[in-house]
Amino acid sequence: MDFQHSQRVQELQQRLTAFMEEHVYPNEHVFNEQVQAERWKSPPVLEELKQKARAEGLWNLFMPDPEYGPGLTNLEYAPLAEIMGRVFWAAEVFNCNAPDTGNMEVFVKYGTDEQKERWLNPLLEGKIRSAFAMTEPAVASSDATNVETRIERDGDDYVINGRKWFITNAMHERCEIFIVMGKSDPDNPNRHLQQTQILVPRDTPGLKVVRPLSTFGYFEEPGGHAEVVFENVRVPKENLLLGEGRGFEVAQGRLGPGRIHHCMRLIGAAQRGLEMACQRVEQRHVFGGKLSQQGSVRESIAQMASKVEMARLVTLKAAYKMDQVGTKEARDLIAMAKIMVPQLSQEVLDMAIQMHGAGGLTADYFMAEAYNYARWCRMADGPDQVHMMALGKQVIREYAL
Repeated sequence: MDFQHSQRVQELQQRLTAFMEEHVYPNEHVFNEQVQAERWKSPPVLEELKQKARAEGLWNLFMPDPEYGPGLTNLEYAPLAEIMGRVFWAAEVFNCNAPDTGNMEVFVKYGTDEQKERWLNPLLEGKIRSAFAMTEPAVASSDATNVETRIERDGDDYVINGRKWFITNAMHERCEIFIVMGKSDPDNPNRHLQQTQILVPRDTPGLKVVRPLSTFGYFEEPGGHAEVVFENVRVPKENLLLGEGRGFEVAQGRLGPGRIHHCMRLIGAAQRGLEMACQRVEQRHVFGGKLSQQGSVRESIAQMASKVEMARLVTLKAAYKMDQVGTKEARDLIAMAKIMVPQLSQEVLDMAIQMHGAGGLTADYFMAEAYNYARWCRMADGPDQVHMMALGKQVIREYAL
């Protein structure tokens, strides 16, 4: 097995790292100050960095289709997403941020030419933002077939009624399109053919953003997560994605890459936490010596380094399998990564916080926000328990025969 990245990827790693060091890290606090001044607007520093990144060709690196991006494989993109993940908001600098990446892939895979022209192209250019509305407060959305939002045909239109929440990007001033999943055929005996996905422009009458939602007190401006209501929202039949009853199919095609992208970014956050912890314990003195001389500290550092590497390896193997046999056939490794990487990253960041003392809990350092990201990733794109249930069933089937 060859663990060496290609020359092309190594060059991109070097360029991304240099960009982060020159432009992103020095502006972390500037970003926070500007976004708090106007919460749901893209801060000026972010727009400046996006222009620089695009000018340097560090743009849409996630996109595997060479017609729309550099055509990197999942394995090639993994170490690049890891670099971006070292700062929570940095992926947007390179137009590689969720949920826009997944939504762009939906348009590429399932969109009509008209839908691509209206929504995909502006997203690829970073001019607009988008949202994916699936999760609902009234049902256990870990089972996507539970969604109750109704999508009903009425002549040449569809009418949408329902309530969604934790809809990322919904608060963003540039969010212009929602991809909405609901039930169009609730009585279909096949539960996986009851759902449909449809496009709802932000300014459609009846679409109401109710409130922003925080996670551990973080609102994650300027995109954030929101509760959204659809009250008799009417859109033309041309806004349908793929076809009636194919919403679950679209969701499965979208979520596989999205899950692994979160893992890639989290490894970057965990790696940065490890590095900062090592620097911290070398700088601080306690009980007559450096923190780094304490046995318990060395044990924690050893555990952190091991967990980061384990997370990295399972993610790279999942990405490799996706490239070789496709997302569906790689679902076992995707599930393993989705289960373990957020958990391992959370543990690493927790230890990094501990080594920074009370300051580690504050916004003076990046760890608290990164810890929040790792924790909510254990819910995003399906909670741990759902992936463990599916993976356990698959493993038993493989070995019990």
